[in-house]
Amino acid sequence: MDGVTDHPFRVITKKYGQPDLMYTEFVNVEGICKSGKPFLLRALYFREEERPLIAQIYGKTPEFFYEVSILLCYLGFDGIDINMGCPSKNVASSGGGAALIKTPDLAVKIIQACQQASQDFANGFKLEDLAYISGAIKKEIKNKNPQRIRLPISVKTRIGFDKIITENWIQILLNTKPDAIAVHGRTLRQQYSGLANWEEIGKAAQLAKAAQVTFLGNGDIKSRAEALEKIEKYDLDGVLIGRATWGNPLVFKNISRTTCRAANKKQVKIALEHARLFESFYQQYDKYSFLPMRKHLAWYIKGVDNAAQIRSELVRTNNSQEVEEVFRKYGLF
Repeated sequence: MDGVTDHPFRVITKKYGQPDLMYTEFVNVEGICKSGKPFLLRALYFREEERPLIAQIYGKTPEFFYEVSILLCYLGFDGIDINMGCPSKNVASSGGGAALIKTPDLAVKIIQACQQASQDFANGFKLEDLAYISGAIKKEIKNKNPQRIRLPISVKTRIGFDKIITENWIQILLNTKPDAIAVHGRTLRQQYSGLANWEEIGKAAQLAKAAQVTFLGNGDIKSRAEALEKIEKYDLDGVLIGRATWGNPLVFKNISRTTCRAANKKQVKIALEHARLFESFYQQYDKYSFLPMRKHLAWYIKGVDNAAQIRSELVRTNNSQEVEEVFRKYGLF
């Protein structure tokens, strides 16, 4: 989730929720290959406790996907995921994300480029031989010495662009023999409106099972219990939980939000820890701002007594100290 699943968010989610798998925010391959600026790597920074961690990338240029995949192998990720499901206007209008559903030949070339890169890395491809990755970025990671293994390549997508074409589209992807496919049960046109179509997800799951490809479903899952029900009903290998994690890393442990005071204090304690981690991580970079943390704080206090008033104060905070002062003011910390 762009703008959400950064390093601080993942550390907190892993510590308190312990999900089986996490993804990075998606990173644009054109951005890395054309700008050549090392600061773009901060979106790919991670610590060992976040594993297993999948690097998520998007774009439309197979050659750039190839080189960025080599880069991700050097960084030591546990897998590489190609985003073919983002419905954002900015992403889709450039031909990336879910727009790739309309250009299946290009989508296939992109998957094959990533698969080839993963295999070439395992066979000893050298970082210095990359043509599009800048010298500055190469310098940043030159001391990395990851194990020379083939990383799994997965695809995250939707059931169609402006209409449902689940079976045709998923079969095209399966023909490339990806290691895994995750399907969100909406078309691009739907964005996140209406309800996810789990019957279509089920159809895709059966195709993946026949092809012996790991399959994950996604869409509107609000709890671990609901995820397990969907896995059982549609014969899935797993389920991705997205928006339900906002301000609620405990969702993976099947702990529901509650209005009891003890739970509220637990919630705000995690929120403050998240704010401090966000601050310590991003302060090392130029043009630091606390502003992106505010949305997380607003999510965390959902269900807390006086939530509206607390939220109005939290979204004006500029550092973790001010966050703590707000919580103390309302007796939550």
